[in-house]
Amino acid sequence: MRIVVVEFMSLDGVVQAPGGPGEDTDGGFAHGGWSGRFFDPETVGGAFDEALAGAGALLFGRRTWQTMAAAWPGRAGDPFADRMNAIPKYVVSGTLGDDDLTWQNTVRIPGEGAVARLRELRGAEGGDLLVMGSSALVRTLLHEGLVDELRLMIMPVILGGGKTIFPGDGVLRALELVSSVTSGTGVHVCTYRPVAAG
Repeated sequence: MRIVVVEFMSLDGVVQAPGGPGEDTDGGFAHGGWSGRFFDPETVGGAFDEALAGAGALLFGRRTWQTMAAAWPGRAGDPFADRMNAIPKYVVSGTLGDDDLTWQNTVRIPGEGAVARLRELRGAEGGDLLVMGSSALVRTLLHEGLVDELRLMIMPVILGGGKTIFPGDGVLRALELVSSVTSGTGVHVCTYRPVAAG
């Protein structure tokens, strides 16, 4: 399975709380819901539809999983929601118990040993292992060289600080731009893949 990351991102690299005001206020973040005015169903929505269509499973960090688990089960009847609810899901967490996994088809990956388990999943057959949000998890995946593709919805806004997916370890990581399209709302939907070292 390829590990594919899909993110709403500001021009200054922030991915925190794109969906709503109360989504994630860590660090005093006050711009929750910042992506809404730039969303367009055709280009941005189409990119998410395409990513989900190629997914064999979803992968989340705990906070993003909890946000999604609170939202998607109640939206049954919409094709996108039905796919989100039906597809296998993995959540990396050291705090959730199996009894907390109320969103159907969810399996917990314990925090300790998560990288080794994710390497196993990446080596398995099947569709993409799709990651949405989950900034801390994506940072770890990038640090470990486990991301096969980044699909970034880069929105024309500067947020001035907040959570990012990029490791701060000083390592240079080259990427190849595979495709780029711009929406009428000014969103650059860019797909990148890692370039092999050397």
